[in-house]
Amino acid sequence: MKMFLITDNNDTLTGMRLAGVEGVKAADKEALKEALKKALADPDIGIVLLMERFGRDFPDVVNEAKINRKTPLIIEIPDRHGTGRRPDFITSYINEAVGLKL
Repeated sequence: MKMFLITDNNDTLTGMRLAGVEGVKAADKEALKEALKKALADPDIGIVLLMERFGRDFPDVVNEAKINRKTPLIIEIPDRHGTGRRPDFITSYINEAVGLKL
């Protein structure tokens, strides 16, 4: 199975291509929809990497792909500027899931 990257940044795209991961650049909602459509149609793609910004800016598109499909696995990753999540994201996520304060 292959990985496929959908990013809004040329540097990220170039770096991932050097690591052997193909991908496309999507600058807006329509380009994201088209890129996701292409990735979801390819049976060889097992993991789709998306920039976190897409999940923040276009949650309807990303959530539809995540909820309505079993494969490929869609993972949101931070871009070169870092993550948009709080520094205690993992701890607070566990606190919510377990119901205990760590």
